[in-house]
Amino acid sequence: MAGIEGAIIELADLLRHPDDLDKISFLKSEFTRKKAAVDGQLKIGLKDQLEVTHAGMNSISDGQRAVNQIKEEMMKIDKLCAEAQNMIRDFPNINLVSQVHRNFTQVEAMKANIESFDGRLKDLEQLLREDDQDKENQPHLLNIHHGLTQLRDIRDDAMDQIKRASDTSLESHLQDYFTRLDDVIDWFDDHLGTACMNLIPLVQADNKGMVVRLALIIEEEEKSDNKVKALQDAQREYKDLASRFKSMTSGPKQLRGYKEKFLKSIEAYAQPRFDKAEDRFLEEPEKLPKIMQWYFNDLNTVKLGMVGLMPKKWKIFKTYTDIYHRMMHDWLIKHINNPELSPPHMLSIIDWSEKYYAKMTKLGWDPKDLQPHVLDAREIELIREYRQLIVKSVDEWMDRMFDADKKSFIERRPDTLDNNEHGYFRTKTLGDLWRMLKEQTAVAGESGRADVAEGVFDAMFRALNSRQNMWQKTVDDESMKFKQPPADQEGMQVFQDWLVAIANDQIACIDDNEDAGQLGYLTRFQRDLEPLVTPKHMAHAATELDSLRDGFVDLGTHCITIFVSLIFKVDFRSTVADFFTPKWYNEYAMKRIATTFDDYIGDYSKVLHHSLLDILIEELADELLVHYLSSVRNRGAKFRRSDPFTEKFKDDVLTAFEFFQNLNTRADLADRVTVDFATIKQKWRVVDKMVRLLEADKIGVVAVYEDFKREHWDLQMNWVEAVLRSRDDFDRAMLSSVKAKAGEVYVERGPETIMSKVK
Repeated sequence: MAGIEGAIIELADLLRHPDDLDKISFLKSEFTRKKAAVDGQLKIGLKDQLEVTHAGMNSISDGQRAVNQIKEEMMKIDKLCAEAQNMIRDFPNINLVSQVHRNFTQVEAMKANIESFDGRLKDLEQLLREDDQDKENQPHLLNIHHGLTQLRDIRDDAMDQIKRASDTSLESHLQDYFTRLDDVIDWFDDHLGTACMNLIPLVQADNKGMVVRLALIIEEEEKSDNKVKALQDAQREYKDLASRFKSMTSGPKQLRGYKEKFLKSIEAYAQPRFDKAEDRFLEEPEKLPKIMQWYFNDLNTVKLGMVGLMPKKWKIFKTYTDIYHRMMHDWLIKHINNPELSPPHMLSIIDWSEKYYAKMTKLGWDPKDLQPHVLDAREIELIREYRQLIVKSVDEWMDRMFDADKKSFIERRPDTLDNNEHGYFRTKTLGDLWRMLKEQTAVAGESGRADVAEGVFDAMFRALNSRQNMWQKTVDDESMKFKQPPADQEGMQVFQDWLVAIANDQIACIDDNEDAGQLGYLTRFQRDLEPLVTPKHMAHAATELDSLRDGFVDLGTHCITIFVSLIFKVDFRSTVADFFTPKWYNEYAMKRIATTFDDYIGDYSKVLHHSLLDILIEELADELLVHYLSSVRNRGAKFRRSDPFTEKFKDDVLTAFEFFQNLNTRADLADRVTVDFATIKQKWRVVDKMVRLLEADKIGVVAVYEDFKREHWDLQMNWVEAVLRSRDDFDRAMLSSVKAKAGEVYVERGPETIMSKVK
């Protein structure tokens, strides 16, 4: 199931858009070609493996036959020895005398070795002190090793004999006597380890003598360990028989492991260099090839200078390569498995794989011989992870920035607002957001892969759309605190400042003025992504960009709409409530509203983007008209035939017209306001329609309604009913006739008119 799920994920990644279905035939042929290549490689690999297995089985069979032959020969020798005892007269006595003589000789040799042990050890210490003064050459290294080997054998023989003796009381005394030998061995091992750790520098310094001495010692120790292993195996399998042969009980008794230590020293020499490279890599990932140049220099040194100085059977170049390659593999895998790995580091590692194998090929290695694959053949997966790292980084940045903006907005922190070069209110983080997107675009572009860039841009589109939606929801939620009484109106001005800043931000994203050489953030973003994606994906991106552009306009307009609605909910709450009531006739409410409008426009005209200033004025005109018409539902609203309501309507409309018409001629708004007063005037003609509904006789109301409906298809019957009910001569017959006409009149739907907002 896991394999099927992986294939589905891979297929979904390849076919992300409907246009990608055109790739199916190409993908099919490509996968067929790759499958054929993999099948061919598998056949070759299987053939090679079968040959190796067959050769191994033959070697095992030959080895088993050799072991059986040795066993048979040893049994023959044992049989001949037993038979010889019966062939020679007085053999037991002769054998006893021979054993006594042999034991006496051994005792004499052991006595001489023990007596000279201390002196020989002092001589070796003196040689070590002399080598301490010349560690680069260590001229006595071979002599010291030879002497220590002899002393080790003496100690091992002595300890072996004391353990096999019936009286072991002197064992502890003998151990104390040989204690100094361990110290000297440690001293020698330190010299040898120093040489091993500096083997490559020794070769580079052309110190061939030192390298050869070191190789001879390691080779001799390897032979000794092989002998010990063979004897231990023989003693384990033929314990009784082996105990009868002196050659199988003398010599080294323990594995010393110098060859293994030598191999570990290769890794120990390279590890600090990897650690140092890691520090530089974390700081400058793009310089990985330069940082790792030492790696290939070391292997080249081994190939050119060390191979001829080491035993051929060691295959020293392959040994070094295998160790270094494994360390390189582990080092890279450690980084790519790090969940905190940044996109630049991931990209550097992905690019490094091809460069690495190219350099190893120059050193004479076939990539197939370098196992495991330096990146575990995970390049495709890593490309996907690289893309996901950038996407994750974008999402995290966007989330952090919006959370910070939202917190500042909710707390009404004025220090997070700023004025741009034109004096417009702006949030301080907008530039940081687009700078981050530009940086991540550059990171995606560095991959040199269109699929990576396309995936990243899709994530950016989603993030920007999400940011627009979250801003709108946050603005709506916060505005409700002022719209729902009883609400604390303190801080409303700062809230309105924020609304203006957010609206200005949206315009800054799309404000293009190519004549002045000024481009909005979104256009610059588009120009950055165009060279990085395929033409087919660019068509998809163009749709997303258009959607974002519309979203910025909608959010900016929405903020202005909220701004205006707060004016009516807070500033005009009591004023609007008096419209069409008896108090209305004696008040100059429309004049007060115009004065308040004038104050707001004067305060915000210099800090609001000029394109939004027109929207603000249009919203003020529309919102005033909607509230004016909707006031027919006010408590106490009633129109009597005897009241001069027609003149009052006319006075209100003229007052409003005067205010809006004069905006284009105000000196402080010169070249900033381009509102078409004719459009405002046309919308306000609905007031005349309302007056006609009020002053028409009962029979003529139906005709007035029909005319009104034909001009405004979205005229709401509920509002018409409220207007009719406000007449002092209202009766149900009048309403019924209008509703009947509404059922007869067919009007084609068109663009929404102002009456769609009047409920």
